[in-house]
Order: sequence, then structure tokens, then C-alpha cells
Amino acid sequence: MTKLELLLEYTFKDKSLLLQAVTHPSYLHEAGAFVGGDYQRLEFLGDAVLGMLLAEMLYSRYPEWHEGRLSQLRSRLAGQDVLAERARTLGIGSFFLLGRGEEQSAGRKKDAILADVLESIIAALYCDGGFKAARTIVVRLFGKLVDAPDLLVLGRDSKSELQEYLSTHNYQPPEYRLIEETGPPHNRLFTFHLIAGDKVVGVGQGKSKKIAQQAAATEALDTLKSSRRHGL
Repeated sequence: MTKLELLLEYTFKDKSLLLQAVTHPSYLHEAGAFVGGDYQRLEFLGDAVLGMLLAEMLYSRYPEWHEGRLSQLRSRLAGQDVLAERARTLGIGSFFLLGRGEEQSAGRKKDAILADVLESIIAALYCDGGFKAARTIVVRLFGKLVDAPDLLVLGRDSKSELQEYLSTHNYQPPEYRLIEETGPPHNRLFTFHLIAGDKVVGVGQGKSKKIAQQAAATEALDTLKSSRRHGL
């Protein structure tokens, strides 16, 4: 936790908040006697805190923009793929507490987990240090993207992009196969495999089928393009 605090450039008064923020439900289930909680409640709060702080940044940065345009960019900034990319940039994946199953299935690299933990960490900072602490990390992670929204592909549709790529390179249309559906009714998590050329080339998770399929398509694009570059 001390190393993670150095990464976040913040020292927690309540260390248990940070521990909870990086604890996946699978770890809590397997630990048994572990008395803390997992990140799900913090992630719920972090989603709201992040949304407010992004809105604050956009409102100040673009006084001439109308509400619809501000909402579009905030939604894009808070999207699962952007959050996961920011989490990777920050380097928090190695600090997660995961159950054996998630560890073995590369849970530290999954967009859904990376995005959720980043939101839970933002909530932990808010609970421990108020908006000032949360605002500092949000500005640090999202400031450049807010200042240069052209760095983001607004409304990127990885499924359509993948469809075009497969067609261009003479692949059959992709198949999105629902592998797992977990969590309570109000907080479902969907896992999809994307199959192309009789192989699983992408795995995606998300809180809706659409998000999970987009995540799978994004991973599939990266996989296929990388294989093509290396002549595989």
C-alpha cells in the first residue's frame, strides 16, 4: 500500500480505504476470514465523483460549448476503455488483490476490472481527503484529454471497425459468444468471447452486453493487427 500511495502521490489517513479500493470480490470470497470489503461500493461512489469532477473540468475549459457536447465528451472520458487506459498509464494493475480464478484469467489486464478499480480509488481519495484529493488525481489523469479532446475518438465503434477489418482481410463475420454473466441484478457483469477464423481473438467484460462486446472487439482488433504485423 505504501508503494501505491507513492504512485498516487497521496498518503491515506485511513489505509483500509485504499486496501478496499483494490480488493476484487473474488479475493474477498476466497480469503474467508478477511474482514475488509471489496471495491464495489467504492466504485459506485467513484463513478459519481469522477462524473462530477469531469463535468467541472469541462464546464470551466469550454464555456462556449452547449450541454449536449459537454455531456458527450464527459461520457467518452468516463467510458470503460478510457478508464482502463488511464489505469494502465497510472500502473495500478499490479496492486490488485484478486482471487485465483481472476489471477489465472489475466484479471489485472481486463478493462472492466481496471476501470472499476480506478473509480474505486478515486472514491477512496474522496472519502479520505475530500474533493481536493480526488480532484488532484482526476486532473492528473484526464487533464490532457480534456484540453485536447481530438486525442479521443468520440463515439468510437470498435465493432464496426472490426467488421470492416475482417471484411478487408477476407475473414468470416465475427461471432460474439456470451461466456459468463455474474453479479446481482442491479450490477451485472457480462463476459464475451469474440471468435474470428475459428479462434478466440478477443475477450471483453462490461456492465452491459454492448460494453462487453465493444471491449472484446477492441481487444480483437489489437490482437489481429499485432499478428498481422508479426506475420503470424
